[in-house]
Amino acid sequence: MTLHDGTGLIVGAHRRHYEVELPDGTNMLCAVKGRQLTPACGDEVDITQGADREGVIVAIRPRRSELSREDAYRQKTIAANVSVVLGVVAVEPTFNPELIDRWTVASEAAGCRFVLVLNKMDLSGADAVRAGLEPYAALGYALIALSAKQGIDPLRPLLANERSVLVGQSGMGKSTIINAALGMLRAKTGAISESLNAGRHTTTHTRLHRLGPTAWIIDSPGMKEFGVHQLARSGLEHAFVEFRPYLGQCKFRDCTHDHEPQCAIRAACSEGKIAASRLATYHRLRREIKG
Repeated sequence: MTLHDGTGLIVGAHRRHYEVELPDGTNMLCAVKGRQLTPACGDEVDITQGADREGVIVAIRPRRSELSREDAYRQKTIAANVSVVLGVVAVEPTFNPELIDRWTVASEAAGCRFVLVLNKMDLSGADAVRAGLEPYAALGYALIALSAKQGIDPLRPLLANERSVLVGQSGMGKSTIINAALGMLRAKTGAISESLNAGRHTTTHTRLHRLGPTAWIIDSPGMKEFGVHQLARSGLEHAFVEFRPYLGQCKFRDCTHDHEPQCAIRAACSEGKIAASRLATYHRLRREIKG
């Protein structure tokens, strides 16, 4: 087809090439002009036609939100312009609880609603796992328990008219949730590797799936770690929702909530109003962040 200068929506990210949905509903594989641009699924972009008639992304429109993860080596934008972050864990394989804290922090910093999804409730031990996640519900985060292979009806109201992204370790059932949401097998699924107690990586690139005229959902590759180096230390404490009622009440304005006397956050923790595990995560993240 002939491409004229215009705009599009990134619906697939494959290293340095991106699948762009054009206004007429067709998709085109596009390259990126230069190395300064780093588009992500959900980005609205300006495109033009290159010398070889291939589509070229020349600009990224301003983002309304950006969910990113960054470690000591690089930053990666997982999704742009999303309104809901769905953190997926499962009864098995075992998951890293601190990842949930990191997802909530990144979601709050991005201005996105966070929803915790517990999958594979049909397996033994499901009630105990769910009970262990109730503290997140107490913080105000929706906790949705389901068995994606049997259906995702409890999740559907949260997907309607929203722009969502799924995050989670491999093997948690993200692709099965995508398949159920779409009503057809559009995403590849795989079995769990019992020897490693971790799922095989079945999603190798980020993909946006349309759920309606204004709603879509992004599936991201499984991730064992979720760095938050992109955040500033000064804003980290605000990303912990349970800290907010006590901010500004410490004796020292620059309190790190670690060793200083008359710290309102540590006092709330000793009174059981803030979980000790969450405060410990805060200190770990603060040490990770450069400035």
